[in-house]
Amino acid sequence: MFTGLVEGKGIIKKILPKGAGFLLEIEAEFSLEDTKVGDSIAVDGICLTAIAVKQKIFAAEVSPETIARTTLKYKKPGDLVNLERALKLGDPLGGHLVSGHVDGTGKIVKILPLEGYHLFEIEVPQELSHYLVPKGSIAVDGISLTINEVEKNLIRLMIIPHTFKMTTLSLKKQGDFVNLEIDMIAKMVYQWIKPYLSKVEEKPQEKITLDFLEKYGFA
Repeated sequence: MFTGLVEGKGIIKKILPKGAGFLLEIEAEFSLEDTKVGDSIAVDGICLTAIAVKQKIFAAEVSPETIARTTLKYKKPGDLVNLERALKLGDPLGGHLVSGHVDGTGKIVKILPLEGYHLFEIEVPQELSHYLVPKGSIAVDGISLTINEVEKNLIRLMIIPHTFKMTTLSLKKQGDFVNLEIDMIAKMVYQWIKPYLSKVEEKPQEKITLDFLEKYGFA
């Protein structure tokens, strides 16, 4: 498990073919002294297993499934990625619970500078749009962010200067793709209420309110 609070960036040193996947070698900008073989490291929000660690460099195997579902397919040596090592019991949870299991990729459609801040507008795959709520959490390239606004399958995110500086968001441009992980609590809640959504569709006057949730045992 991760928090979505990026520890720092890493530079991709090598991408080597390995069977149907590839071997990724990354140099972190911070010390990996406490990291050992078998540990999990989130790379742009993707949970990978370190199979070798030497000083600030680690290697990880990437499966065909991960390549197909994430932005790793677009990466090349020299590219920077966000890195976060897995939580330990007792560590503070400053962001939100992030599993490192990417749900899909989104496309940046707008980046608007606002006096040191940056407003990002990202197009989310349609099949993920029903999980999106204003003020809900989402992981973008492994960064825990709060959704400001939702418009159909577009989300708007306000990036503070610290996050912009410390992560690869400062390198992004319009048209770039990013990894997305939906808040796992939002996914669980949706699955719980999904059987009851048809009742709202059948009776538009029966909105999802506190009374509705109490009626069906959710509150």
